[in-house]
Amino acid sequence: MQPFREKAAARAGAALSLADEFRQFAFRGNVIELAVGVIIGAAFGKLIDSLVKNVMMPLVGLMLPGEHGYVGWKLVVGSKEVPYGHFLGELVNFLIVSLAVFLFVVKFLGWLNRFRAKQAATPPLTKEQELLAEIRDLLKKQQAPQSANP
Repeated sequence: MQPFREKAAARAGAALSLADEFRQFAFRGNVIELAVGVIIGAAFGKLIDSLVKNVMMPLVGLMLPGEHGYVGWKLVVGSKEVPYGHFLGELVNFLIVSLAVFLFVVKFLGWLNRFRAKQAATPPLTKEQELLAEIRDLLKKQQAPQSANP
């Protein structure tokens, strides 16, 4: 009877440690930041989608012939219609979202990281680091003439 209780206690301890591990994982800062990023990204995607569908594509439709502009573009095969105009609208939507994400992530955040790097000046070297740098420079000077004269 004793081994059964020991196994049950071990399983309970394992379950408790699993719950603890999950709690540490789920409430760690990175996971919460990721969740916030996904939520903001979804809202941003909806915003760009609305911009493309309600502002840009109707403007494109004004320049195109036809009653509905690009929406009315269809390929008729027999009795079936293939509305490729909707696909073109989604393609433009994708391209604009991709451009916006690129500009924000690469250009804006890249600029922000460069700005932060300039702001964070490197701390002054300690005496030990200065001595090590001098030793490194002296060793480089000694090795340079030896490699030039075989």
